[in-house]
Amino acid sequence: MLFLKNILCNFFSQVRSIFFVFINIFNKRETVMYPEEKTKLFPRYRGRIVLTQDENGNDRCVACNLCASVCPSSCIILQQDKDNNGRSYPKFFKIDFSRCIFCGLCEEACPTAAIQLLPDFELSDYRRQDLIYEKEDLIISNQGKYLDYDFYSVSGVKLKNKNLCKNSKHVNNVDTKKILP
Repeated sequence: MLFLKNILCNFFSQVRSIFFVFINIFNKRETVMYPEEKTKLFPRYRGRIVLTQDENGNDRCVACNLCASVCPSSCIILQQDKDNNGRSYPKFFKIDFSRCIFCGLCEEACPTAAIQLLPDFELSDYRRQDLIYEKEDLIISNQGKYLDYDFYSVSGVKLKNKNLCKNSKHVNNVDTKKILP
């Protein structure tokens, strides 16, 4: 009797499997044929880290070390240096992508929008040493996602020697008691 019960269970199991295969024949495929078909990435996808430059071709990075401080995996190493004009720049800048978790905290901490995460996820390599990217590997020759942002204009460094009293828009007093709820 047990033998007959096992035969019936196996038979119904096979029929059920054939039924599910038949139902899914005409459905849309879930598998993406990568790399022939690119996967759809969401707009805020955090992928490859790059260093951007401003519109004049200067490094946006001022080597403030905030990105390295906030990095939970400690994969960013940099050293600050200054040029003849007193402008800070990273003497060297390294990111170990084998340790990076792409959390995006470095991008959020960067005051100059120099470090940005782009939607590029193809970073695989055969050797772990090749996943350590130097400054030359990271830098791109454009402004990245934030085209209009210029740290030196926003922070007032460019206005250092100019008369600010002529621009009365910048010195308007705001009554903070009125804006409180």
